[in-house]
Amino acid sequence: MYNAILYPTDGSEGADAATSHVRNLAETYDATVHVLHVADSSYLGYESENGPTGMIGSPEPDVTSGMAGEKTDPDRHERGRAAMAGRDPTELQDAHRERCEEVVSEAAEQFEGLAVESAVRVGKPHQVIVGYADNNDIDLVVMGTHGRSGIDRYLLGSVTEKVLRTSDVPVVTVRRNHDEDD
Repeated sequence: MYNAILYPTDGSEGADAATSHVRNLAETYDATVHVLHVADSSYLGYESENGPTGMIGSPEPDVTSGMAGEKTDPDRHERGRAAMAGRDPTELQDAHRERCEEVVSEAAEQFEGLAVESAVRVGKPHQVIVGYADNNDIDLVVMGTHGRSGIDRYLLGSVTEKVLRTSDVPVVTVRRNHDEDD
């Protein structure tokens, strides 16, 4: 029934809540688990997986900081773009990518003994998750929720909710148990 199960994770407790469900389903159906972490493209000025932009994503090559319209001398551009507090965003992006790979690696360890494929992608999380499911013949997406409700969910949005609304693949959601937090 299920040959490939997608487990998108951000490394949070909400995402971790789905781990045992993913494991049980993968064992039951002898399915491959695809562990996916999406680095949000709005984080640290990512425009795409292939390269950085300024903090605001300005297409102008001589805009080198997060301040829209701020220009500097062309020699500075050759030395690299400045980020907040004068740091090169490429440095920050590299550190972020390393953290993303750690999240995927730690999650994949939970599925020892099962067939696992791991991936880190950059983009809008819900779009990347749905696209990954479509492009990798995923039969089921299993993901945790952060358990927000009411105004918090409305204001913050929900990757899980957006995946539920846009995916052609069935999605199982697992809510984090709030009793453990008390």
